[in-house]
Amino acid sequence: MPTENKKIHLCLAHMSGNEQRFIDEAFAENWVVPLGPHVDGFEEDLKKYLISEKPDCPGKEVAALSAGTAAIHLALVLLGVGHGDTVICQSFTFAASANPIVYQGATPVFVDSEPESWNMNPAMLERAISDCVAKGRKPKAIIAVHLYGMPARIDEICEIGRRWGIPVVEDAAEALGSDYKGRPCGTFGDYGVLSFNGNKMITTSGGGALICPDAESKKRCIFYATQAREPFPYYQHEHVGYNYRLSNISAAIGRGQMTILEEHIAHHRRLAALYAGLFAETEGIIYHSNPTPDSDSNYWLSTIVIDPEKTGLTPEDLRQHLATLNVETRPLWKPMHLQPVFADAPAYVNGVSESLFERGLCLPSGPWVTEDDVRMIVKEIKSKIKKP
Repeated sequence: MPTENKKIHLCLAHMSGNEQRFIDEAFAENWVVPLGPHVDGFEEDLKKYLISEKPDCPGKEVAALSAGTAAIHLALVLLGVGHGDTVICQSFTFAASANPIVYQGATPVFVDSEPESWNMNPAMLERAISDCVAKGRKPKAIIAVHLYGMPARIDEICEIGRRWGIPVVEDAAEALGSDYKGRPCGTFGDYGVLSFNGNKMITTSGGGALICPDAESKKRCIFYATQAREPFPYYQHEHVGYNYRLSNISAAIGRGQMTILEEHIAHHRRLAALYAGLFAETEGIIYHSNPTPDSDSNYWLSTIVIDPEKTGLTPEDLRQHLATLNVETRPLWKPMHLQPVFADAPAYVNGVSESLFERGLCLPSGPWVTEDDVRMIVKEIKSKIKKP
C-alpha cells in the first residue's frame, strides 16, 4: 500500500546523474544559447543508437527540435503540405499527431485501428487513399503512430505509401527503443518523429527530434527550425520559419539521459512482463502485449482492457479507486474522430479505437515504479472485481 508521501506516477522522469556533468560543461563554456556542441552531440548520440551501422537506414540524419509536435509540423512543411491539402492520420493517438495538419491549413482524414497492435489498420488506410484519390484529393502524407510504444505494421503502411506515391511520417514519439522486425521504430518512414517530453522514455525536459532521410533534408529542417533566415549578412526571410531548435542546455540533459536509455527500456519491459503474468489468469482483464514476434515494444505505458460484463467494473471505477491510493492511471487516448475540434474531418472507422477508449486504462510503468508497486496495483484491481 503506498504511503501518503509516495505517489506512483505513470512515467516520471528519472535522472542518471550524468546530466549535471553535461549541463556544467555548457555553463562553463557559456553555451547556454539555443545552439551549441551538445545539440550536435545529442544528434550524434541518437543517430548512433537508431541509425548507424543499420543496413536498412543508410544516409538518415537526426535534427534535434523543441518538441515532437514541432518535428511532425516540420515534416509536413518539408513535404510541401499546404492549404487545401489532405493528410491521412491515425485516429487513435494524442492530438499532437494531428494538430500540425491543421497548422498547415490542410484537412486531416482519420483512419481507425487494427485490434492486434491498436495502430493504423493498413486495409482501412488503403480504402481511405482510394476514396481520396477518386475524389481528386490525393493525400500529401500519411501519419502513422506507434501507440504506447507498440509498433504498428509500419512496413505494410510504408509499402502502401510507396505504391500510391504518398510519403509516410512515422510518429514514434512514444516508441524510442521499440523495434519492428528487428529495426528501430522511427526509421521506416520518409520522416520519423521522436519526443523527449518529461514523461517519455528519456527526457530533455521538453524536446523532440526529426529523423530525416538525408543530410540535405536535415539542413532544410534546421533552416525552417531557426526562423528560415537566408544566408545574407542582414536578416532576410523568403519563407515562413519557426523557433523550433532544441537548446544546448536541453540537449545536455538529453546526452545524460542517453546513458541510461537501455536501462529504462529494460525496466519498462520487466514491469510489462510482470503485469502480463499477474493478469494472465484474470478473467475480464487483458494486458496488451506484443501481438506477434515481429513486435518488440518498449512498453512506454502498460495498458489493459477491461470487460465490464465479466468484472463488474469500468476503467473509471478503477481509475477513481487507484487515485485514492495515490496511484496515477489514465484512460486510453480518445480517438481523434471523436474530438470536437475534428468533428468535420472525414474518418474511416471500424469501432476498434472507440471500444478501446471505452474499456482501456494505462497503468504506471516508469523508472520510479517498482515491482512491489506493480504487485500492489494488480492486487487492488483484482480486489475490486465483482464475482458473479
